[in-house]
Amino acid sequence: MALEIEDKFDVPADFAVPDLAAVRGSADAVELVAEKLVAVYFDTADLRLAARGITLRRRRGGHDAGWHLKLPKAKGVRNEVTHPLTRSAKIVPRRLSDLVLALTRGEPLVPVAELETVRKVTSVRDADSRQLLEVADDNVKGTVFATAFGEDRHVERWREVEAELTGGDEALLKRVGKALRKAGATPAGTQSKLARLLGDRIPVPVLAEQEDGTAGAVVVGYLRSQVTALLAQDPRVRQVEEDAVHQMRVACRRLRSALRSFSDVVAETTGVQDELRWIAGVLGEVRDLEVIRDRFARTLDELEPRLVAGPVRARLGEDLERREGEALARATEAMKGERYFALLDRLDTMVAKPPLTPLAAKKADTTLAKVADRSWRRVAKKYDEARMIEDPEARETAMHDVRKAAKRARYTADALKPLLGDRASDLAGRAKAVQESLGLYLDGVVAQEVLLEETERAREAGEDTFTYGLLLGLERAAAERSRAVFPRVWDEVTSAAG
Repeated sequence: MALEIEDKFDVPADFAVPDLAAVRGSADAVELVAEKLVAVYFDTADLRLAARGITLRRRRGGHDAGWHLKLPKAKGVRNEVTHPLTRSAKIVPRRLSDLVLALTRGEPLVPVAELETVRKVTSVRDADSRQLLEVADDNVKGTVFATAFGEDRHVERWREVEAELTGGDEALLKRVGKALRKAGATPAGTQSKLARLLGDRIPVPVLAEQEDGTAGAVVVGYLRSQVTALLAQDPRVRQVEEDAVHQMRVACRRLRSALRSFSDVVAETTGVQDELRWIAGVLGEVRDLEVIRDRFARTLDELEPRLVAGPVRARLGEDLERREGEALARATEAMKGERYFALLDRLDTMVAKPPLTPLAAKKADTTLAKVADRSWRRVAKKYDEARMIEDPEARETAMHDVRKAAKRARYTADALKPLLGDRASDLAGRAKAVQESLGLYLDGVVAQEVLLEETERAREAGEDTFTYGLLLGLERAAAERSRAVFPRVWDEVTSAAG
């Protein structure tokens, strides 16, 4: 996956690309290349990809012929995934079709349009001939396929210019953009050629509007942002990108937490919460193994070499990595299933037509401030209950509930920061301190369980288990220290609360 950073411009038919070498104030090498590109674009019949600003094409011609999937990241920035040309011109490679499953949800991808482009490229290079930026001057013929929309074949022609960074910085891109505008270019009215061609055929989501300043507007706005975050992480998980599983799991948790905390504002979401807990759990198996594997690697690196006996690094590295891979395979398989697609459908419906209560029409500041305060009182109540339990195992379970309550309070406060400002930030900070302190203890407990499992495997294989015992002792000691220090952490956060 490559990052594409570009600015697009509409230009008149007589537009002339200015002298770009002068933009950097030096005699940079500039070369002109002419090429013809023919691209067929694929989407569902109802244009689900186009509605999200995503393009999927098969292109012939040029230096990068092949399949291209472009996923929006920010304004003017897209992640591009490429795949070599395949024999079939009508079947999208599985690798790419899987990356948009969260949007297609099993609907077939079909050809919807074709773009023929005659491109003249101006390549801006530095004194060492290193390419910094390309300006593509495109004459475009776009054709909307009649069979795709049940209408007559539609053809349009236009000219546009794209400035794309290839090695330079964004300051250069801005200077080039300024030069192009001075020469008569105007910022493009659409984000892609396909969007320009398809026009109002691209569906626009109809979202229920809430009055500004109401509890409903704040809560629904936050829910929409987290659904967007979840969908953005989906292809990253399928690509096995760094931290993607963690970020998608966090989006699921934030959604579920918000639905629980704001149930007085958005009602009838118990089923969605259950399904969010399911997919977060599927992802959690991957994330937990990833964290524990990194944890053991760091601990082993800190030990004296003579204390590391037998193939312990391989078992706590390769074995856990294999288990993590198996867990990831189960997660991605779940993300191809009808249960996951049904969850995404329900989330789309929920944020488009939220089941609001009468409380949603109330003023946000007073209504939601009460929710934030209530979330912290829940943490305090859970801790009071835990301290009264004498049985160690039952108390450990209760402390886990304290941590979950703190995490929920933190997410609730995070959702309300734009509304409540410092008040929400203070609550989020206190809840985070509780969550992280208890997390150190509970992570140690999980690590001990994994160590016991791996110790048994090593023993059955006839391996030296000395280091496993040492690691187990270190984890147990660290967990006990974390548990012992928590009362002090609690006193500090409650004192800070006034």
